[in-house]
Amino acid sequence: MAAETQGFETSGSSFAACAPEIATLESGFGAAALSAEDCPVRDVLDRLGDAWSFLVVLRLADGPQRFNALKRRVGGVSQRMLTVTLRSLERDGLVSRTVYPTTPPMVEYRLTPLGESLVEPMAALTRWAARHHDSVRAARSRYDSSAA
Repeated sequence: MAAETQGFETSGSSFAACAPEIATLESGFGAAALSAEDCPVRDVLDRLGDAWSFLVVLRLADGPQRFNALKRRVGGVSQRMLTVTLRSLERDGLVSRTVYPTTPPMVEYRLTPLGESLVEPMAALTRWAARHHDSVRAARSRYDSSAA
């Protein structure tokens, strides 16, 4: 199926070169892969595919949260790693940080409109993972026992 019919716009972009398996033949199938910073798909997925960004975005989808509340809701993330993750998401325009002039200062994190636009695709992936988790684990088990 053509990439355009799947909701992907490939004309005039580097999309075809970095994700040729999704793009159409006419728009660059087989072209050399671009670096992550030149490829929109790899650039964005590098952020969302890290250990914590996906979970942080999903937790912030429920509304603004303070740092410690978010840390509890994500679970298992260190204070430093959550700080790094939030800064990266803020840099990418997905999360905003608001500091309130209280003593001590109150800091609140929320999704930006760009971050909110990720919630439904991420929720769909989350539903898929939950629905197919047993199948994936069974396939891993079969593979591991046949590779031994």
